[in-house]
Amino acid sequence: MMNGKALSRILGAALALLFLPAVLQAAGIISDNSFGDDNEIMVEFSTPVDGEAVQNTDNYTVFEENDPDIRLKLEEVVLAPDNMSASLRFAAPLNTTQTHVVKIEGISGKAEEIFRVSKSYLGYLFSVLIGSLLIKNFVFTKYLGLCVFFGTSKKKTTAKGMGVVFTLVMVATGIMSWFFYQYVLKPYNLTFLQIVVFIGLTSLTVQAIDTILRKVNPVLFNSFGVFLVLVIANCVVIAVPLIMASNEYNFFETFMLSLGAGGGFLLALYLMSSVSERMRLAKIPPTFQGLPIAFIVAGQFAMAFLGFSGLKLF
Repeated sequence: MMNGKALSRILGAALALLFLPAVLQAAGIISDNSFGDDNEIMVEFSTPVDGEAVQNTDNYTVFEENDPDIRLKLEEVVLAPDNMSASLRFAAPLNTTQTHVVKIEGISGKAEEIFRVSKSYLGYLFSVLIGSLLIKNFVFTKYLGLCVFFGTSKKKTTAKGMGVVFTLVMVATGIMSWFFYQYVLKPYNLTFLQIVVFIGLTSLTVQAIDTILRKVNPVLFNSFGVFLVLVIANCVVIAVPLIMASNEYNFFETFMLSLGAGGGFLLALYLMSSVSERMRLAKIPPTFQGLPIAFIVAGQFAMAFLGFSGLKLF
């Protein structure tokens, strides 16, 4: 068996390898970097730098790591008064989901300084989750799945059950669609069949959940009625694999998108059902009873969710 000293040495070596890139970068003149505003990269230096060399935009070469042939236009470089940090401002917004490579000439003893700027990947995954859950809620901002939304949001029990079912279907369909898209449709140039394939995968998932619910919880199954069948080709479910394919998401990003979209639909159903139960006790004019007042409430929720527009967490 491995003794304690050997294990501690292995852990120490692993930690050293993990933090080696940060140590090497810290040893250079660039001590830290990050994205700022939409068109900005923030750079911090380990020692004061030559202001003239740093502020000369001709000394910079910036491009996305996946597309090195396209140079990004740098408009200006704003240097801090202490010459310890600078702001690189570009002519167009940066795609902060991609890693950017920055080359600077003439600011140190070396021919050029090269560093990479990227967001925390865990933060990016969390932003995908929050984006589909709140910022771009499929019901209140994209107006998808309204037939099921209005049909099953009269009781909290039914709303929660349908929300959970939709979440399970979205996650299962999203994962299967990703595998089919990456390993079948793309390699054999069959991407034009993606809608047909995605609907088939959704139907398979819904049929499995239909069979399970029929055996496990017949009461919940009967409360869904015809709306469970509508899940098969529902635009909320189909939107997830289509967004995955158009954005070329990987497995983890697809999972977060599916989970967030399902959670957002569950949230929308629960909020609407909560208001619907209260409206039964309210004195609503006959003209507005039924769907009219439901559309008014949904519109108010949509206006409230617009407050999340432009929200950036990472």
